[in-house]
Amino acid sequence: MDLLNTLVDKGLRRELPTREEALAVLATSDDELLDVVAAAGKVRRQWFGRRVKLNYLVNLKSGLCPEDCSYCSQRLGSKAEILKYTWLKPEEASKAAAAGVAGGAKRVCLVASGRGPTDRDVDRVSKTIEAIKEENEGVEVCACLGLLSDGQAERLRSAGADAYNHNLNTSEGTYGDITTTHTYADRVDTVQKAHAAGLSACSGLIAGMGESDEDLVDVVYALRELDPDSVPVNFLIPFEGTPLAKEWNLTPQRALRILAMVRFVCPDVEVRLAGGREVHLRSLQPLALHLANSIFLGDYLTSEGQAGKADLDMIADAGFEVEGTDTTTLPEHRADASSCGTGGGCGSGSVCGSEEPAPAQPVATDTARTDQARTDLVAVRRRGAGTDLAPNA
Repeated sequence: MDLLNTLVDKGLRRELPTREEALAVLATSDDELLDVVAAAGKVRRQWFGRRVKLNYLVNLKSGLCPEDCSYCSQRLGSKAEILKYTWLKPEEASKAAAAGVAGGAKRVCLVASGRGPTDRDVDRVSKTIEAIKEENEGVEVCACLGLLSDGQAERLRSAGADAYNHNLNTSEGTYGDITTTHTYADRVDTVQKAHAAGLSACSGLIAGMGESDEDLVDVVYALRELDPDSVPVNFLIPFEGTPLAKEWNLTPQRALRILAMVRFVCPDVEVRLAGGREVHLRSLQPLALHLANSIFLGDYLTSEGQAGKADLDMIADAGFEVEGTDTTTLPEHRADASSCGTGGGCGSGSVCGSEEPAPAQPVATDTARTDQARTDLVAVRRRGAGTDLAPNA
């Protein structure tokens, strides 16, 4: 297929595809799916080989959030029967993190519900970061605490944080439809604050909220412009008790096409297979490893993931290997501040190559299908952080 050959060539050069090409990936038929995965897999292997980075979530504070994000089980007014607890003590969080590290996680992600941290919260998280770093040499720590105020990113960096996560989630044009208590611009500002403080920026999206193909392409191109080092791709978990509980819009095939589109647009970035993979990819999860080079190990914030051992078996059975702490995740050029003049790997829409973009090719499409609701696969987390039960790692 000419489209896929063009996209592979561009991905190997770190060149931005046209919007028409990105949309064409989403419009490919199920008959072409394996061709799409194979093409995007060439780009993934060029920049990341067969390595899979493992990340582990620690939910520092669960529920009771004042924001109204429609997709979130922790939102204001949520009736989802999730775990609710206030801040874990640093030693509790460090113990929870140790389980993930023992399971092979290279990065620990510290997450807290809420609009954003107070200065006291930053102090608390800083102590937690220090405790984790003290116990786990070589492990990266990423904080995800909501909207940042001036100076807070710098303080987290000084405490030893390596990265900061704040997702854009959806396109600017539809952001107001899912959240009203803060703006898309607020989210962009926080990602920029993290970047400016020297933290590795992590920002991604949620697919399956009823958005159009154009919305998906918009948010991925916006992420390319922001140039984060990692892009988590979440698939909506339709929790009962949230406004989006009835949004079952994804098939495993569509989820794979979305991942492939993200890889083509962000070829040399850590693409992370994140929340909802078990719910929507199901038995096709191993195919997603040919597109994403990073996954979360075990459970998520408020939902259960598949068993940690099953994750490790899946990686090995698919012919991939777990990335060690002694290996640098990102390609060398992304660490070079002079690369393309962006401080990263050709973000900000720049092109590494002299060729003109190829014209979009017509692609056969099939009728959009609605996935069946699989509420049986949505399991609320009842173990790990905030409980007396052993974590899943």
